[in-house]
Amino acid sequence: MTIPKLVLSSPADILAAVPYLVGFHPTDSLVVAGVAGPEVRLTTRWDLPVASGDLDRLVALLHREAVTAVFVVGYGPGALVTPAVDTVTRLLHAGGIRVAESLRAEGGRYWSYSCGSASCCPAEGTPYDTERSHVAAEAVMHGLVALPDRGSLRRSVQRCGGAAMRQATSRVLADLRAMPESGEPVADELAARFVAEGLARVRRAIGLYDSGGRLDDEGAARLGLDLAVVRVRDEAWALIDDRDAHVALWRDLTRRLETGHVAPAASLLAAAAWHRGECALAGMALERALAADPGYSMAHLLRQALTHMMSPAMLRDRMPTPEELDDEMGPPRAIWLAPLRALLARDLPGPASASSPGGRQTGSPP
Repeated sequence: MTIPKLVLSSPADILAAVPYLVGFHPTDSLVVAGVAGPEVRLTTRWDLPVASGDLDRLVALLHREAVTAVFVVGYGPGALVTPAVDTVTRLLHAGGIRVAESLRAEGGRYWSYSCGSASCCPAEGTPYDTERSHVAAEAVMHGLVALPDRGSLRRSVQRCGGAAMRQATSRVLADLRAMPESGEPVADELAARFVAEGLARVRRAIGLYDSGGRLDDEGAARLGLDLAVVRVRDEAWALIDDRDAHVALWRDLTRRLETGHVAPAASLLAAAAWHRGECALAGMALERALAADPGYSMAHLLRQALTHMMSPAMLRDRMPTPEELDDEMGPPRAIWLAPLRALLARDLPGPASASSPGGRQTGSPP
């Protein structure tokens, strides 16, 4: 993630920055922000109380990311926060990671575990205001968002498609059902044309959202179905970079697509969010993907990476380029369209079945 260089020179600055680093204002949470020199390298968050063993992989992650110091912030009452802060502090010291500041925040006040003097940490705590901080203003200026709470972040990936989107999807499905069957002589040519057009639509959509635009319902429905073809989906995955457009595009499709079609777009949202260090958003996107299709392989791969606190760079560095995808997968074949044909064979879900899981994708790479 390319995080703007926020100057964190005081506890109040740290507390103003954290909501923008995790994407929402935390409550009953433990947050660790790792820095390398002046740069915030990564931010991780756990619900409190922290489950046994959940912190065990933290030091290895910080070493992989070349973190030299951390800020530790616990949100909530002392009885909930202090044991978690003590545990993570012991792990960090044992791992040779310097704790630059360690705080507890509750009710608009903070207490410092790093300060042993009443002059810098009075018993009643020190008041702070994140809204008036220059750090918050700078974060907003750079496009960072801090939603009011975790529920708001979850709602930002929930389905909001309505009747117009269902009708648009019905039209697109009707058009695609007119494709020749796999056994017909032109089937491989059809697959090649479908993939080429799908790749072009992916790139145009990224450009559209990069310029502040948005797909109409029919365009969103068509791109959602394009992603059923693994080669098209993997093109979108390989193109993910630090631009806001990727999160904006795949979040928009995650919210608008019919449930049976959403797993690829939600998985791409997770990949884009994880690439930027937005692990909470990535986790919620994966919940949507796996609720729609419990067997979706890309979602399982990303969930394992998040669970094991892998660095996004570890997977990103292994991602093939679009040209390498062409070399690895070879020319398009009719079988590539099998997951799409499985979607076409199902009826379009109506409002009453909007929460039913989609069909499982099989026989395709993660």
